Amino acid sequence: MAASEQNIFTTTATTDIDEYIDDYVDEICDKTKVAQFGAIFTPVFFSIVVIFSLFGNILVMVILARYENLKSLTNAFILNLAVSDLIFTVGLPFWAYYHMYGWTLGEHACKIVSFVFHVGYYSSGILLIMMTVHRYVAVINPLSDFVSPRGFYSILASVFIWALSAIAAVPALVFSKVLDQHYCGYENSYGKLWGIYQQNILFVVTSLVFSFCYSQILCRLLRPTVQRRKHKTLKLIFTLVLVFFLGWAPYNIVIFLMSLSFQPPPAADSSALSANCETYSKPLDYAFYISRLFAFSHCCLNPVFYVFVGVKFKNHLKRMLKGWSQSSNSLRNRNSRLTITSVASGEEFSM
Repeated sequence: MAASEQNIFTTTATTDIDEYIDDYVDEICDKTKVAQFGAIFTPVFFSIVVIFSLFGNILVMVILARYENLKSLTNAFILNLAVSDLIFTVGLPFWAYYHMYGWTLGEHACKIVSFVFHVGYYSSGILLIMMTVHRYVAVINPLSDFVSPRGFYSILASVFIWALSAIAAVPALVFSKVLDQHYCGYENSYGKLWGIYQQNILFVVTSLVFSFCYSQILCRLLRPTVQRRKHKTLKLIFTLVLVFFLGWAPYNIVIFLMSLSFQPPPAADSSALSANCETYSKPLDYAFYISRLFAFSHCCLNPVFYVFVGVKFKNHLKRMLKGWSQSSNSLRNRNSRLTITSVASGEEFSM
């Protein structure tokens, strides 16, 4: 179980010889405790992430629908990011179930869940890139036509994002299979490597865009002519970059290191295999579980850092909560008046 659970996306199908080698290695490198660690902490953490993600992203969508112009490119990006995070979140309960019981939902469900999950994963990364570039242009060249286009451009950007995300997720739809009636993943090591390196490439591109755009924004904000609000903006940018790299860098480093083990291992005796298991393989598995938990929590952190830290959205949230409070008080006052009236008239009144 542990060997096949190392990657939530993929599982390697092997030939008879490879299966013999894997069985031999498994006898020497017992990963039962590693599998138990993943089976306990992954469902618990994913459940917490799902709750906060649903609450935060649905709240973002409600605020956008009530108070914002959805034809604005900025708002279109934020709306698409919320939808992307919700799509990503939909897959987490399935993977939590998978860690506890194995895959028992059939091959079609395996393909669909993998595809939908990857669409949410890649669309989130693409959106963060486009939002960063948009923010960069707004600061460096605020008079650019790219800063505040409306209508058609917002629709065009949304179509591009989702089309590119769907194309990137096609391998998950095509190559995902149910293996050994328990595991949902890619049927061979080539598909597994393809999935890992796609994620690595997305992380590298996003990192380069983040580093360049935010460094240029920081240079502009550090000019003495900038308003005093720059300090809050600098803190926000520092937080965004720090959270992004702390969340995604360890995960991408770990899955890249794990991809190196997909090559046929050199001949070695049992003592060498046992030493490699204790000093490299097991620690890497633990690192994978832990780093993945932090990386996948981005779907509930995005609403906080990309929306609610803004003054406009915080005002919208206060306005909405105030409206709900007033409505609740009005309803209670109305019920009180109805109760008093019914008592005064000698009639029964039930709510």
